[in-house]
Amino acid sequence: MTKYESILAETDGHVLQITLNRPEKLNAIDEQMHHDLIAVLQGLQGQSEIRAIVLAANGKHFSAGGDLNEVFRIQADAAVRKRFHEQGLALMRTLMDNVIPVVVALHGDAHGLGANIVLTGDAVVAQPKAKLSDAHVVAGMVAGDGGCVVWPQAMGMLWARRYLLTGQHITAEAGYARGLITDLVPTAEEVLPAARAIAARIAGLPPLAVQHTKRALNRVTQQRAGEVFDYSLALEQITLLSSDIREAVEAFKAKRPPVYKGE
Repeated sequence: MTKYESILAETDGHVLQITLNRPEKLNAIDEQMHHDLIAVLQGLQGQSEIRAIVLAANGKHFSAGGDLNEVFRIQADAAVRKRFHEQGLALMRTLMDNVIPVVVALHGDAHGLGANIVLTGDAVVAQPKAKLSDAHVVAGMVAGDGGCVVWPQAMGMLWARRYLLTGQHITAEAGYARGLITDLVPTAEEVLPAARAIAARIAGLPPLAVQHTKRALNRVTQQRAGEVFDYSLALEQITLLSSDIREAVEAFKAKRPPVYKGE
């Protein structure tokens, strides 16, 4: 299997385990991880041996989401903004087009883009205290990198509005009742074995039937994405140039209350 800089990719029979592997950065999704996730998923096209994927992460957190340290570089450089936009489109489209079932092992917190990646999965196994959030609005950004697609699809529009517009987190235990989590296990240590068991069951079923069923289900997500994803990501690009996002990052680093101007 190909080696990647920010993820691990290991096969066990017909199951591929993809593990986010930047624990020292809370598995924040930088340009390299965008590239690696797209590469590993696109590299599976035409590979009939892989019939299920487990998506896991090393370290305490599943993923802190996008790297806020990139904000000032993105604002200062139009080429970086363009690349950021294109990577966002490519990653979510790759996840939404993928026909191999993905079982997510959510042992720890997932925020922002990390949470949105979780919610593209076909099953999500979690321990009760793990948290999910898309706090783009808290950081001064539109929830543009998939949140306006995957949150409403998972938990319904009204609940999605409540969490996307407040930026508050929801625990896996509460998320289980709302449709964000499919399988709840008592401890973090039990998450990965439970996810692997589901993936093994899927991998043992007729692959054509499974993958064509997922292909049909993907059509629903793709149609919703066609309605809102490009638009929300374009709106996020506008907010990336705002003074509010700079204030959000500076206030967070200084551990002080932010003062927003709406500009």
